Amino acid sequence: MLGERDEEVFAKKPAEKRRLGEPTGAFKGAAWGALVIGVSSYLIGLYNATMELNEKGYYIVLLILGLYSAVSLQKAVRDRDEGIRVTNLYYGISWFALISAIALMAIGLFNAGSIVLSEKGFYGISFVLSLFAVVTVQKNVRDAEEAKNIGES
Repeated sequence: MLGERDEEVFAKKPAEKRRLGEPTGAFKGAAWGALVIGVSSYLIGLYNATMELNEKGYYIVLLILGLYSAVSLQKAVRDRDEGIRVTNLYYGISWFALISAIALMAIGLFNAGSIVLSEKGFYGISFVLSLFAVVTVQKNVRDAEEAKNIGES
């Protein structure tokens, strides 16, 4: 319909050089960007908060627990899916740690009388963003490593 201009309008972008199964650079960048934005906004919010140091420490520890447990659970779930042995104890602890981090965050924010509702929402959403992003980053790292190992075989 466009005649000879078809080729100009619908010219293909050069293919990105990557191994089979490796995430695209854009996907890896988006995951790392979301992780940096989530964690940094959470920490900047805590730094500027007018709460006691022990409260700030509580929320920092919850972030660390949440990030670690999310990565640990992601690894355990994927290992099981790929037929790599994961003990039921480790699998259960991973679930327990993640559920505990999320529950303690919800309980802490619900009971925080010194934090206004908009700040509670800010901490909650940056926490959840960070958890999602760290799982995605871990997946990308593992996919890239697996693609590298397949390429070397």
